[in-house]
Amino acid sequence: MANNLLKGKRGIIFGALDDKSIATKVAERCVEEGAQITLTNAPVALRFGEIQKIGEKLNAQVIPADATSIEDLENLMTQSMEILGGKIDFILHSIGMSINVRKKKDYTDLKHDWMQKTFDISAISFHKVMQTAMKLDAVNDWGSILALTYIAAQRTFPDYSEMAESKALLESFARSFGYHFGTKKKVRVNTISQSPTWTTAGSGVKGFQEFFDYADKMSPLGNASADACADYCVTMFSDLTRSVTMQNLFHDGGFSSMGMNPAVLGMEG
Repeated sequence: MANNLLKGKRGIIFGALDDKSIATKVAERCVEEGAQITLTNAPVALRFGEIQKIGEKLNAQVIPADATSIEDLENLMTQSMEILGGKIDFILHSIGMSINVRKKKDYTDLKHDWMQKTFDISAISFHKVMQTAMKLDAVNDWGSILALTYIAAQRTFPDYSEMAESKALLESFARSFGYHFGTKKKVRVNTISQSPTWTTAGSGVKGFQEFFDYADKMSPLGNASADACADYCVTMFSDLTRSVTMQNLFHDGGFSSMGMNPAVLGMEG
């Protein structure tokens, strides 16, 4: 049900790939709530073709951009403002990639040049996005910037590998840049720590099915779906959350507050 929470707002959504992507769900909900958006992903991702179909469905221009390239980001911001007819009100950073994870490298035997690439793509890109947006004065006062993260930034999940450190860095950028963006432009910056979610990227993690089931049992409300995450992002982009900034917000059905759930041990009831 649409409530026009984002009526008149303009946004950029990073990371939509296919219909399983959380970023795609967020894009759909933002448009339902009255926003105009542009979509972006790395040029290599555009070859899959799905993002173009998503763009057509949502009447959203697709602009290729390597999030690690300042030049690409400047072009993205400038084009988006031209296409949408003004400054941006919200940005979603939904980017994460690890070659070490893809190649199934053990955590104690990682290739460090691949690790640096992971950090650049999955975390440093967030700083680059915000730095570019600030320099171009691309975001309206009281705008909202979000990045998707995971609780492995605070706790150890062995198979998540160096993505855990990447998410920790991402969350730190949100706090640090959130101060500067808030002071200068009243722009709020937050991260959302989502439940394990069946996405193209997430399902590539070793043992994902077992972990998904474990988290679902541990969480009093069960795992939060991608659709529910999209709803949460909409509220964070809306004017209803204007004083929330520099926070890591857990959207995980209560998983982050649990110590032990009898259901996991088959002891419920």
